[in-house]
Amino acid sequence: MKPSINNLPLFDYDYANEIICGVDEAGRGPLAGPVFAAAVILDPARPIKGLRDSKKLTAERRELLAVQIKECALAWAIAECSEEEIDTLNILQASMLAMRRAVEGLSLLPTLALIDGNRCPVMAVRSEAIIKGDDKVQAISAASILAKTARDSALCVLHEQYPLYAFDQHKGYPTLLHMERLRLHGVSPVHRKSYAPVRALLKL
Repeated sequence: MKPSINNLPLFDYDYANEIICGVDEAGRGPLAGPVFAAAVILDPARPIKGLRDSKKLTAERRELLAVQIKECALAWAIAECSEEEIDTLNILQASMLAMRRAVEGLSLLPTLALIDGNRCPVMAVRSEAIIKGDDKVQAISAASILAKTARDSALCVLHEQYPLYAFDQHKGYPTLLHMERLRLHGVSPVHRKSYAPVRALLKL
């Protein structure tokens, strides 16, 4: 029987002596703001209860867990790609770059990165993509929480700079409120100009 981590089969790797980091991103769908990524190496001696996909947690619970993760993890790092980089590279490549930056920002060098999703960024550290990993592997869950809370915080800062767009409420996602404000006030400097709804307004 194959070994496992958090009840997840360990595929082709022998993880016994690996230093594993979980990696996830937040903010591929929004029309504004950076895309964020986080990498986390959990400490087996300091388990954190309640880790799961950040989207399945309340904002309050995410914030509490983010504090615990930063206190208890062996290492963690958060990185981002700007709106300009997203428009230049495309969102997939920008997400990959943000994840690579997060892994490279860790104070402890991992030997294996477990990436949420179906593809891995190009980087020096060996990696394995795990579909729905943010709800299967605790280190990826922790990374999803750090990425999500960091991005939400950044959008609240953008709200202070551009209060007409209500970024604190929709966090840049294409909600009815956001689309209404976008039509009323036009495209801001932090909107992703390569995204179709924004691009369409720029052509008017």
